[in-house]
Amino acid sequence: MKKTCSFAVVHMLVAFTVGFVMTGDFWVGSALALVEPACNTVAFYFHEKWWKRREKAAGVYATAA
Repeated sequence: MKKTCSFAVVHMLVAFTVGFVMTGDFWVGSALALVEPACNTVAFYFHEKWWKRREKAAGVYATAA
């Protein structure tokens, strides 16, 4: 969970910076920094869970063969 939170902070900073640089608008950068990374962080969390489950299943199948 620490990795996910760290990823969220970095992602929000990057999203704000990109939004602000592209538009010059503080509020657009702020909105991007909140909405897009929040959605992406949730997706990343479930992606990590799915990936670990997939790796574990692959290891089970590899040892059974």
